[in-house]
Amino acid sequence: MSGLFDPILNWRLLPGSHVFPGPDGGTCINEAAVVAAGLPYRAIRSSADCPPCFSGPLAAYALGLNDAMPDAERPRLMAFVLRLAGSADSEAVEAARTAYLVREGVRRLLPPVLERAGLPQHAAACRAAPDLERAVTVVRHAAWSAGSLAEAAGCQGTWVRGARAAAAARAALFAGEIDARTAADAAEAAALFWPGAWAEAVAILDEALRIGRQAPLLAPDEAVMRLEAAKLARRERATA
Repeated sequence: MSGLFDPILNWRLLPGSHVFPGPDGGTCINEAAVVAAGLPYRAIRSSADCPPCFSGPLAAYALGLNDAMPDAERPRLMAFVLRLAGSADSEAVEAARTAYLVREGVRRLLPPVLERAGLPQHAAACRAAPDLERAVTVVRHAAWSAGSLAEAAGCQGTWVRGARAAAAARAALFAGEIDARTAADAAEAAALFWPGAWAEAVAILDEALRIGRQAPLLAPDEAVMRLEAAKLARRERATA
């Protein structure tokens, strides 16, 4: 998808909210999705600012990744510009999406961090969690153990070990909250000591988007035209 947007629009996904388009041609993921869907541009500072047709949990997770990712990683989100508008579904489906984001974060983002912190048993327990309830239980236990390990390492002056344990504790604390935005925070925390966390988090978002209602099909060239039209209109207003 980035191959369609970047050469034509010189588009960039940027952290934070922006006047459309941003100074170097971009916006955040949800702002780009709004315009690509043919909706009036709006600034998106949280998922609550998204149009009602956006899935709340999916928009929150995408926005969290967008704002936390390094510039080199953020283009991975371009593939979702056409998939957010029209994804809103029933309360039960949205709860299932949140549960998926949280559970898979525990199972796939936390284990490498816990292993690097010297907590392989907790990593194994996270990987094996069969459902949301068990995932939350084991990751909260992991957070406590990692915190204790970090404190002990600090007392012993083993700073690298302590830093790894502290990062694991922070990631586990975020991962133990049943909240889509906090699940993205867990990915950010995990990425401090495991760069592969970003690709895994994007894969989790892709899978969660497949739960429930799918966004209406939109040809990429049509979305490009909408973004280009909005970009041109912005320039015309600025020079008027």
